[in-house]
Amino acid sequence: MSDGHALAAFRAECAALSEAVSGLGEAEWNLPTRCAPWTVRDLLGHVSVVIDWLPAMLAAPAPAAAEISAVEYYRPDDRFSPGTNGRRIALAQDRAALSVDGTAHAEDFAATWRRVDALCGVEPAGRVVRTRHGDPMLLSEFLRTRVVEVAVHGLDLADALGREPWLTPAAADSVLELLLGPGHGAAAEGLGWSRPHFLRKATGREPLTDAESARVARLGIRWLALG
Repeated sequence: MSDGHALAAFRAECAALSEAVSGLGEAEWNLPTRCAPWTVRDLLGHVSVVIDWLPAMLAAPAPAAAEISAVEYYRPDDRFSPGTNGRRIALAQDRAALSVDGTAHAEDFAATWRRVDALCGVEPAGRVVRTRHGDPMLLSEFLRTRVVEVAVHGLDLADALGREPWLTPAAADSVLELLLGPGHGAAAEGLGWSRPHFLRKATGREPLTDAESARVARLGIRWLALG
């Protein structure tokens, strides 16, 4: 996925999420999500945190070359260990606690992703960044991981709020390509699932039957380690 397509998918999905959470009532912010122990408020805090790594990454010296792809970023190492997950949970809750109410929290998210969008938009093609885990990656590849975060957690938030998913076509294409590789569309459509349904299944948010597991295995899905 090119730099421009990755950023466009990021921008589209963040804008959809911003619109979805604007105007939520306080009771909705406190609803539980499947990402226990996070509430809706906490989960949006997590999404803000994982996007907000980018300004410091862009301000740091660029590594000489990229070594890790978006798929390799999701390898099951210490980044998804219980200790790291514990810190991830705390960071999200701390971010959520910074806002005096839900309106301010939604505004914080909007300001965060718009700042990142603007910063990434002036970077040259082929820009390399180093993640907080030490991975030298193309900025476009790291942005693909942020699309995963916003899109998949957007499904979690939609389900917690009892709403239809707002998954954008650009983000769905980006995540499906990450899971299935180029030319993913026809294979995924052959399952007869909507894209939100496919992503829920592929990320463990809905269980697979034995028959579904066999069909998905034939697609050659790249299973990602997700915290």
